[in-house]
Amino acid sequence: MKVKKQNLLLLAGIVWMIAGFNVLRIGLETYAEYRMIINYAITLMVFLVFWFMVFHKLTIKHTKRIHEFEEELQLFYKFFDLKSFLIMAFMISFGIIIRKFRLLPDRFIAVFYTGLGAALFMAGVLFTWNYIKIFKKKR
Repeated sequence: MKVKKQNLLLLAGIVWMIAGFNVLRIGLETYAEYRMIINYAITLMVFLVFWFMVFHKLTIKHTKRIHEFEEELQLFYKFFDLKSFLIMAFMISFGIIIRKFRLLPDRFIAVFYTGLGAALFMAGVLFTWNYIKIFKKKR
C-alpha cells in the first residue's frame, strides 16, 4: 500500500505518539509512591537525554530522508528505515521483559519510563508538526 511521502510524517507521528503515550502511562501509573523532588529531577534528566541525544535527532533524520524521496508515492512502512524498526522492536521487547520479570524496581520504572515516554511522545509531536508544515506549504 502506497501513500504520499508527506503522509509518512503523519504516520510516524501517530506511531511515536501512541508508543510514547503507552510508555508514559506505565511510568505515571507507577509514579504514585515515588513523588519526590529527586525523582522529578531524574525524570527530567532522562527526558532531556533521550530527547536531545536520540529522538530529536531521529525526527530530523527521518523527516529529511522522507522529504528527499524522489517518488511521491511510497510504501506506508517507509516512515522508518530498517535500523529504526529494529531499535523500536528491541525497545518494546526489552521493556516488556523488564516489567514481566520484574527485573528492575518500580521506582526505576516510574522515573525512567516517564522520562522516556515523554521524549517518545514529543518525537511523535515533532513528526506531526513537520507534516503540518509541509502540508501547509503544498496548499
